[in-house]
Amino acid sequence: MNIKKKHLAKMLSQLDRFEKPKANLEQYVTPGDVASELLWMAYSSNNIEKKTVADLGCGTGVMTIGSALLGARVVYGVEIDIKALETARRNIKKAGVEKSRRIILMHEDVKDFNKKVDTVIMNPPFGCQQEHADRIFLSKSFEIGENVFSIHLSKPEVREFIENLSKKNNFSTSYRDTKKFDLPAQFFFHKKKLDKIDVDLYWFKRVP
Repeated sequence: MNIKKKHLAKMLSQLDRFEKPKANLEQYVTPGDVASELLWMAYSSNNIEKKTVADLGCGTGVMTIGSALLGARVVYGVEIDIKALETARRNIKKAGVEKSRRIILMHEDVKDFNKKVDTVIMNPPFGCQQEHADRIFLSKSFEIGENVFSIHLSKPEVREFIENLSKKNNFSTSYRDTKKFDLPAQFFFHKKKLDKIDVDLYWFKRVP
């Protein structure tokens, strides 16, 4: 693996975005710098290279492509929105990883995905449109993975909810870091052209 974190962030930030993002799915593109931080957290802890990875709710493919670039053995990009998957396919070609045979895109509801993996890397819905919308993603990740790397709103009530859910599923929080997440205005309810919100980057590890 010859790519550096800064270069990874730049590459991911240049990928195509959602053509028509859906508010009910909370389709926000993960900023390149935030995605690279989460991916690097997983990579530096030996949880990407030569590992089987799942990107739940892969959207335009940011985490999927990043995992492939960092040497994952195989990456499952799971997405319910077929239009988002079309963008992900274009981005895979744009990133030059279409011939690696390491990426498997799946048009599927996250609830129905049942393959066991080493690592889950995801940016699930924040739950702004539907409370605890990230519960489905977290529960599924704890079901299928050994290590889970995920992005969530940095709020006390969200942290409490996540900590309780992880413990219930026999996972511990191995690491948590807070970053700024650029949120451009793309839905009718957005009042600012660009908002910056605090998000927490988590590493959950299955308790032996």
